[in-house]
Amino acid sequence: MRMLSIGMLLATFVAVSACDTNGANGPGSTPTAPTVLPPQVTIDVAEMNGPYSFYPSPIVVQSDQTVLWRNSDTVTHHVVFDQGSIDTGTLAPGTLSQPMAIGEGTWSYHCSIHPTMVGSVTITAP
Repeated sequence: MRMLSIGMLLATFVAVSACDTNGANGPGSTPTAPTVLPPQVTIDVAEMNGPYSFYPSPIVVQSDQTVLWRNSDTVTHHVVFDQGSIDTGTLAPGTLSQPMAIGEGTWSYHCSIHPTMVGSVTITAP
């Protein structure tokens, strides 16, 4: 009799343990995979076209991603942040800047060679 009681208690414990109380993995539910973002985001220096000189711009990037600029134009450019914290150096046609980690906030930038070329990037927490 004692073995039967222990067996029933064990079976009840196993059945209760297998139940999903929050519905996250219940029948018919599909687990969602976390979104994986690329480690680097590339902004193209497209042409001398005012606020449309950079693509994409404006852009939102997470703080655990780095940003780089690619000169897709036919002339040299030099991207700098308006407040001076980021400077790509000169970018010849077809070249990339070094990947840059940028602090959280919204940052405006421009081409120091062609000051009417402007863009912005917003960095958010991951």
